[in-house]
Amino acid sequence: MTRAQVKRRLALAWWQYLAVALAPLLVFAWAFGGIQALIPVLAMPVFIAGVASMFLSLPRFGAYKRSLISTQKALNSAEEPAAWIELARVRRLGMLFACLPAWVSALSVFVGLEAVPQILLVISSAVLLYLYRIPRQLG
Repeated sequence: MTRAQVKRRLALAWWQYLAVALAPLLVFAWAFGGIQALIPVLAMPVFIAGVASMFLSLPRFGAYKRSLISTQKALNSAEEPAAWIELARVRRLGMLFACLPAWVSALSVFVGLEAVPQILLVISSAVLLYLYRIPRQLG
């Protein structure tokens, strides 16, 4: 597999994770948006949990940056395929953790969290996911 093909697959995976982050909120809001909040007193704690979940991705992002550096060093060597595989693995785990705020936002539909805090959580996931784009300088 060529380097361009690998980068294209990683770019496609990024778009897939963005969809995985956003889809639950859209589906839950459409399907359950009109119901009475189950436990409205939990709206603020759920929002705070969503904001706090952003910080769970920090160690994963550090590992991703280290993996980017090692992949850059391995370019045009025998270790390049293994470096790309490791980068994809580390990136996949980091992007899962980056989706957490949006998933908490989706669950907040059931406790009656307002739309603005839900959108803020989704935007935070989108920004975190943006950090996991493969830089042009790589390769």
